[in-house]
Amino acid sequence: MKGLSLSILFVLLLGVLIGSQTLFVVNETERAVVLKFGEIVQDDVKPGIHFKLPIMNEVKVFDARILTMDSRPQRYLTLEKKAVVVDSYVKWKIDSVSKFYQATSGDEIVANRVLSSRVDTGLRNKFGERTMHEVVSGERDQLMTELRDDLNLVAQNELGISIVDIRVKRIDLPPDVSESVYSRMRTEREREAREHRSKGLELAEGIRADADRQQVVLEAEAQRDAEMIRGDGDANAAAIYSNVYTQDPEFYEFYRSLQAYRASFSGSNDLFVLEPDSEFFKYLNSSTSRGAN
Repeated sequence: MKGLSLSILFVLLLGVLIGSQTLFVVNETERAVVLKFGEIVQDDVKPGIHFKLPIMNEVKVFDARILTMDSRPQRYLTLEKKAVVVDSYVKWKIDSVSKFYQATSGDEIVANRVLSSRVDTGLRNKFGERTMHEVVSGERDQLMTELRDDLNLVAQNELGISIVDIRVKRIDLPPDVSESVYSRMRTEREREAREHRSKGLELAEGIRADADRQQVVLEAEAQRDAEMIRGDGDANAAAIYSNVYTQDPEFYEFYRSLQAYRASFSGSNDLFVLEPDSEFFKYLNSSTSRGAN
């Protein structure tokens, strides 16, 4: 009984070993080729479970998803011989598994290196045919589309891959050029600032001059109006005084004397040196005489 169990266990282990050497699985995100002594005998193996011959056959599995190659920033010249630094990336996937294996031995690093060289050449040619404005904004999308179509034909023929998309992440000026551009921009902005300040000072002077002129005009008009009002007041006062004088001259003179006394003796330290029989004391003397009588 024990020997039978060992035999069954041995057969199971042998079956597992043979199965592992004869069966292989390709996932949904993968593609594969089957080699026989290094020669492709079955290309573009689809997802699923497949058989192979032990020892004789070898399976190479590759990623069938869209892959990204992020290139290092490169320096190119535009049509005006202006230097720009371009940072780009490429989206690609395997189109022909057998051709990809033959061209790169299934190594994605080799594929990226070859693809990077082709992209670099293509970008250099495309940028050299366009001006700075066109590559930055005007024809940027058209440039990427043309480069993708051209590179796709080359990549399919040479590498067995298809180019899904090529995009430029950013376009910068080289550091030495950037500094000169920024310096020129600062100089231009400083010049514009000086012009604006100069215009502002000129406008301010004009506003001040106009305000001073209006002040002088307003003060002159106010002085004129005041003089006119004062003249009218004096004329009315003179008319009133004249009317009072004609009605009772003696009372008028008495009233005017009282006003003169009030104005003369308004201060506590006022001092007058006058003759006793001065006309200024006419009504005071008369009131004193009447009191004595």
